[in-house]
Amino acid sequence: MKKEIAEFLVNGRPYEVILEAHKTLLDVLRDQLDLTGTKYACGTGECGCCTVLIEGRPVLSCLTLAVTAKKKKITTIEGLANGGLHPLQKAFIDYGAVQCGFCTPGMILTAKTLLDETPQPTPEEVKFALAGNLCRCTGYIKIIQAVLAAAQAMKRGEK
Repeated sequence: MKKEIAEFLVNGRPYEVILEAHKTLLDVLRDQLDLTGTKYACGTGECGCCTVLIEGRPVLSCLTLAVTAKKKKITTIEGLANGGLHPLQKAFIDYGAVQCGFCTPGMILTAKTLLDETPQPTPEEVKFALAGNLCRCTGYIKIIQAVLAAAQAMKRGEK
């Protein structure tokens, strides 16, 4: 199996890893960088639990070959907060949107992209944005409320 040394920029920090061509970004994040906030669930891109941001865009890391992410800016749930909780993380806690927590990292990172692009989304826009993220514990109401509350907190300048 061909291996190469690859550089990644994850959560603002440079990493150098020995990379096998068939490894997914999820494999590298969890197994080589020990960033386990990104979850492995379906392995087929259907649940969104493995969502990370590459250059600010949500991607399913279980379907993304790691070699395609070399030298790109990658953000995982571990890199979202800067000293304290990000408003999305705080809102998910405050609104009880964290049930078992397995889908939460992917939900939050997908919601971050939505709020970056649409700072004051409607409930329908939140539902549409999160359509690729499955939660088996909730009816999504608390998740939608949390995203809308985070949008308001961010509008007020809370960090």
